[in-house]
Amino acid sequence: MVHINLHYVYLLKSTKANWTYIGQTGDLKQRLTQHKVGQVRSTKGHLPLELICYEAYNNATDARKREIELKTNSQQKEMLLKRLETSLK
Repeated sequence: MVHINLHYVYLLKSTKANWTYIGQTGDLKQRLTQHKVGQVRSTKGHLPLELICYEAYNNATDARKREIELKTNSQQKEMLLKRLETSLK
Protein backbone atom coordinates (compact mmCIF):
# COMPACT_ATOMS: atom_id res chain seq x y z
CA MET A 1 0.00 0.00 0.00
CA VAL A 2 1.29 3.46 -0.93
CA HIS A 3 0.97 6.09 1.78
CA ILE A 4 0.65 9.68 0.56
CA ASN A 5 1.19 12.57 2.93
CA LEU A 6 -1.28 15.16 1.74
CA HIS A 7 -0.91 18.89 2.29
CA TYR A 8 -3.89 21.17 2.58
CA VAL A 9 -4.88 24.73 1.79
CA TYR A 10 -7.90 25.74 3.84
CA LEU A 11 -10.33 28.60 4.31
CA LEU A 12 -11.69 29.55 7.72
CA LYS A 13 -14.47 32.01 8.47
CA SER A 14 -15.11 33.83 11.71
CA THR A 15 -18.63 33.16 12.94
CA LYS A 16 -18.73 36.51 14.75
CA ALA A 17 -17.43 38.86 12.04
CA ASN A 18 -17.10 39.15 8.27
CA TRP A 19 -13.54 37.81 8.24
CA THR A 20 -11.80 34.92 6.48
CA TYR A 21 -8.40 33.29 6.79
CA ILE A 22 -6.44 31.19 4.30
CA GLY A 23 -3.71 28.84 5.49
CA GLN A 24 -1.88 25.64 4.58
CA THR A 25 -0.72 22.65 6.57
CA GLY A 26 0.42 19.05 6.40
CA ASP A 27 -1.93 18.04 9.24
CA LEU A 28 -5.35 19.62 8.80
CA LYS A 29 -6.94 18.07 11.88
CA GLN A 30 -4.16 19.25 14.20
CA ARG A 31 -4.04 22.72 12.64
CA LEU A 32 -7.80 23.19 13.01
CA THR A 33 -7.50 22.23 16.68
CA GLN A 34 -4.77 24.85 17.12
CA HIS A 35 -7.01 27.48 15.54
CA LYS A 36 -10.00 26.42 17.64
CA VAL A 37 -8.18 26.79 20.99
CA GLY A 38 -6.58 30.12 20.09
CA GLN A 39 -2.98 28.94 19.57
CA VAL A 40 -2.67 30.70 16.20
CA ARG A 41 -1.81 34.37 16.56
CA SER A 42 -3.38 35.33 13.21
CA THR A 43 -6.79 33.95 14.08
CA LYS A 44 -7.18 33.98 17.86
CA GLY A 45 -8.86 37.39 17.86
CA HIS A 46 -11.54 36.16 15.48
CA LEU A 47 -12.80 33.08 17.33
CA PRO A 48 -14.91 31.06 16.91
CA LEU A 49 -13.95 29.86 13.44
CA GLU A 50 -15.62 27.57 10.95
CA LEU A 51 -13.88 25.50 8.26
CA ILE A 52 -15.46 26.49 4.95
CA CYS A 53 -13.37 24.43 2.52
CA TYR A 54 -10.01 22.82 1.91
CA GLU A 55 -7.98 21.68 -1.08
CA ALA A 56 -5.63 18.67 -0.88
CA TYR A 57 -2.25 18.48 -2.61
CA ASN A 58 0.32 15.68 -2.95
CA ASN A 59 3.19 17.89 -1.79
CA ALA A 60 3.89 20.91 0.37
CA THR A 61 5.31 22.95 -2.51
CA ASP A 62 2.07 22.89 -4.48
CA ALA A 63 0.02 23.66 -1.35
CA ARG A 64 2.25 26.61 -0.48
CA LYS A 65 2.04 27.95 -4.06
CA ARG A 66 -1.75 27.80 -3.91
CA GLU A 67 -1.86 29.49 -0.51
CA ILE A 68 0.34 32.32 -1.80
CA GLU A 69 -1.76 32.58 -4.96
CA LEU A 70 -4.95 32.98 -2.93
CA LYS A 71 -3.37 35.49 -0.55
CA THR A 72 -1.72 37.66 -3.22
CA ASN A 73 -3.95 37.33 -6.28
CA SER A 74 -7.23 39.02 -5.52
CA GLN A 75 -8.81 37.55 -8.67
CA GLN A 76 -8.07 33.97 -7.54
CA LYS A 77 -9.38 34.66 -4.05
CA GLU A 78 -12.48 36.36 -5.46
CA MET A 79 -13.16 33.32 -7.67
CA LEU A 80 -12.87 30.99 -4.67
CA LEU A 81 -15.12 33.15 -2.50
CA LYS A 82 -17.68 33.40 -5.33
CA ARG A 83 -17.83 29.58 -5.55
CA LEU A 84 -18.38 29.44 -1.80
CA GLU A 85 -20.84 32.32 -1.62
CA THR A 86 -23.60 30.30 0.07
CA SER A 87 -21.20 28.75 2.61
CA LEU A 88 -19.90 32.16 3.58
CA LYS A 89 -23.31 33.57 4.54
